Amino acid sequence: MLKKNSLFFVSLFLIFSMSGCSSKDIQTPNTTQQTVSGNVQQDDSELSEFSGEFETKEVFDPLSGYNRFMTNVNDSIYEYFLKPVAKGYKYVLHEEVRISISNAFDNLYFPMRFVNNILQGKFYNASEEAGRFVVNSTVGVLGLFDPAKNYCNLQAHEEDFGQTLGFYGVGGGFHIVLPLLGPSNLRDAISLYPDSLLSPIDYTERDYWTLTDTTAEYLAVKSLEKINYVSLNMQRYDKMKEDAVDLYPYFRDIYEQYRDNQIKE
Repeated sequence: MLKKNSLFFVSLFLIFSMSGCSSKDIQTPNTTQQTVSGNVQQDDSELSEFSGEFETKEVFDPLSGYNRFMTNVNDSIYEYFLKPVAKGYKYVLHEEVRISISNAFDNLYFPMRFVNNILQGKFYNASEEAGRFVVNSTVGVLGLFDPAKNYCNLQAHEEDFGQTLGFYGVGGGFHIVLPLLGPSNLRDAISLYPDSLLSPIDYTERDYWTLTDTTAEYLAVKSLEKINYVSLNMQRYDKMKEDAVDLYPYFRDIYEQYRDNQIKE
């Protein structure tokens, strides 16, 4: 069963492997790196904070040819498909509705954050995550609203398995740009699978509860999540592109330094 799931997971990479600009997407040229297209379920909202703060250094980048190509493919998909669809979606749905949808997805990924906080020994953060989930799932109407933060001062603590491995000293390895998900590295790409086992949004029927049991349901929900994310963040992505002299190394280095900062927190 594990082998079957693994093979299917790899195939899904070719369709999604976003979500998430989470998903969870800088140095200057001459070295060869998540575009904001991505994660997981990882939160990419802080990536732009690191632009312009990078030192030039050599980077081990054996997949630079492929990575540069996939960066351009992802950017084309964004410009000619995701962005136009997200603009129409944005026109139809008020921002407050789209923020509520984003909150609901964030609430669904509680198990991933909770477990990875526990694995890193961050027990207070894990307790805050548990409190957030209880409050937002009840008073917050299934996570559509965030009273845990607004009224109880319970803060979110974004953690994933890639950060957990990094916390214990596992290096990122070489950079990999994933289709639609954008920038990643060997450690974070491998970590997508164990994180997916903690997600209630899955593409297979599991023994424990999930919201999606079929591939069609999974793709529909993940598409909604992606389009909703892009509708709320397209200005950030466009601003980052304006700042890039060379798109691929700029995004690569934003991602790597962003992930390093997440691991150090």
